[in-house]
Amino acid sequence: MSWAIYALLSAFFAALVAIFGKIGVKDVDSNLAVAVRTIIIVFFAWGVVLLQGNAMDVWKISRYSMLFIVLSALATGLSWMFYYKALQLGEVARVAPIDKISIALTIILAFVFLGEKPTLGNVLGGVLVTAGVLSTMYIK
Repeated sequence: MSWAIYALLSAFFAALVAIFGKIGVKDVDSNLAVAVRTIIIVFFAWGVVLLQGNAMDVWKISRYSMLFIVLSALATGLSWMFYYKALQLGEVARVAPIDKISIALTIILAFVFLGEKPTLGNVLGGVLVTAGVLSTMYIK
């Protein structure tokens, strides 16, 4: 499969995260919900790695790569905690689009820190996402 198919599958399951998460955090502390979710993800992810047979490759990860994997994990945890709290307090149809401002921020950070070159498509996409987020926030 191509990267685009994987990206579309990611988007589909991310949409389900919002719907299932909103239902799940009703009457449950949002941080507790994130903790339970994380345990499930740990078992799921390690299950996949064990089925692939490459669990021992964890010892081959360089310190540099591990540092950024850990930083990514911490950012993920913070993102999830804030996202679940927002879902608990707000409407999914308003929370999810605001969360997606991360798309525009990611594009900018990729230009600045990764040296990726801006294209008309990704700049326009980032602008449109931002406009959509702002409309979600300010137009009722």
